[in-house]
Amino acid sequence: METNLSAVSALGISQAVTANDVANMNTPGYRAKEARLESGPGDQGVRVAEIREDTSAGPLVPGPEDTLVEGSNVDLAAEMVQMVQDEAAYAANAAAIRTQADMTGVLLDTLI
Repeated sequence: METNLSAVSALGISQAVTANDVANMNTPGYRAKEARLESGPGDQGVRVAEIREDTSAGPLVPGPEDTLVEGSNVDLAAEMVQMVQDEAAYAANAAAIRTQADMTGVLLDTLI
């Protein structure tokens, strides 16, 4: 169950990072970020290894007083794909946690 709980926690952080990117996609100069996940200590569970910033340039967009400023480099399509992947993994881990909890309950009922 610990493995699934750590995955749910890490995926929640990944979703928050993605949501922040989407919320800032129209903010000039904003750089998209990505939560990079890795195996936990001893290959047990999942954790956020780092939150990386995409350093690629954003497009030039109209700024104040007829100037051009760098827009955000957020790719909405890529962010939506990330959200769907995180959501599916989150749901799978939540289902595994529910199953383990149900099995523990059945075992306790059998023993009592």
